[in-house]
Amino acid sequence: MSGRYARPLLVAFLVACAVDLVGVLTGPDWLQLGAKPLLMPLLAGYALARRGPRLLIAALLCGWAGDVLLLADSDLAFLVGMAGFAAGHVCYLVLFGRARGALLPALAYAVVLTVFVALLWDGLPAGLRVPMAGYSLLLTAMAYRSGVLGRYAAAGGALFLLSDALIATGIADWPQLPAPGFWVMLTYVAAQLLLTLGVLAPAREDAGPGAYRERSISI
Repeated sequence: MSGRYARPLLVAFLVACAVDLVGVLTGPDWLQLGAKPLLMPLLAGYALARRGPRLLIAALLCGWAGDVLLLADSDLAFLVGMAGFAAGHVCYLVLFGRARGALLPALAYAVVLTVFVALLWDGLPAGLRVPMAGYSLLLTAMAYRSGVLGRYAAAGGALFLLSDALIATGIADWPQLPAPGFWVMLTYVAAQLLLTLGVLAPAREDAGPGAYRERSISI
């Protein structure tokens, strides 16, 4: 795909995000049903136009499968959709390679995962406990490893973790923010965009060991 399509595809993605978020806030189901399935294909098209790696395209399309499946209100669709997102996280993990991440973020993510799963466990339906714990481990690993590509990808990984944590607390009947669906979607689309930008313009090692600087991101 020609690079000249990159900017229009990115604009289309942002417009679809806005429409979807308005639909979540104002309630017409047709807005979200029309906009949500377009989000990841448009972002994948943008990445393709920017000559992004195949694993990035695959991760975004796995997210698209999860998005579509979660539009259905059933436990089976939720589990299969979660599997779609899990496949996307595997794509991201392979894409991030074997470069070492910092120790302190690893410890922080490990503590967050352990405490969150322990607090959430009793509130989850019995059939979702083990799948969600396994998914949470995979997601946390992706969020931590995203830091090897710099601050954009690291922020995207953290926001992805936050978005799914908001979903999990809703399932466990924890107190929610006003308009919880809005915050779930806002953090999710921001996460996928930042991960995409981080992959397309990865961090590179600066002169000092462990120091990184971000390349300028051209859209």
